[in-house]
Amino acid sequence: MSLWNLLDRGYSMPKKPGNCKERLLYRIGRHFALRHKNVEAPKSCLFHPGAKIHPRNGKIVFGGNCIIAEGAIIQGNVSFGDNCSVQAYTILVGGGTREDPSGQISIGNGVRIASHGMMIAANHIFDDPDKPIHNQGLRPAPITIEDDCWIGGRVNLTAGVHVGKGSVVGAGSVVTKDVPSMSIAAGIPAKVIKGRLAS
Repeated sequence: MSLWNLLDRGYSMPKKPGNCKERLLYRIGRHFALRHKNVEAPKSCLFHPGAKIHPRNGKIVFGGNCIIAEGAIIQGNVSFGDNCSVQAYTILVGGGTREDPSGQISIGNGVRIASHGMMIAANHIFDDPDKPIHNQGLRPAPITIEDDCWIGGRVNLTAGVHVGKGSVVGAGSVVTKDVPSMSIAAGIPAKVIKGRLAS
């Protein structure tokens, strides 16, 4: 059993601290999240100390009231709007650098990202078959999720996709193309199965 498990009583998603153990837990989580100079977050954000937050060569910016669960990995160029949540064991890795954020992951306001998802805003280059893939570098491509979206569990958003405002992506989907606003998309590859607006 980890120290965090003693403090969070087995609850992976940070919530408004109700006792001194929870206040200590989220104080430690905040310290871990902000120990790197290129991570910014207002005091209203809650971070579980078991999350791994690192800007690499980029920058991470959290809006107000964001909640990051245990086991979440957020690295590289990533920005969040207000009132977002990232559930346990989801991986978000933005590409590029601070000077060239061409692989930015941009997340709007009120976005919910469920557990075990993956968003990596770069792809390995493998154009030269005579050269090892690991020596060919990465090609960054941005990922954008607009306001008020719900990204279901085990969803994979591939580099370069854009999820429009108010959309829902069903659990287990692999998103390889843009999702229009107010859509429900699901499948491998994900396709729009219906709209959210009444006809």
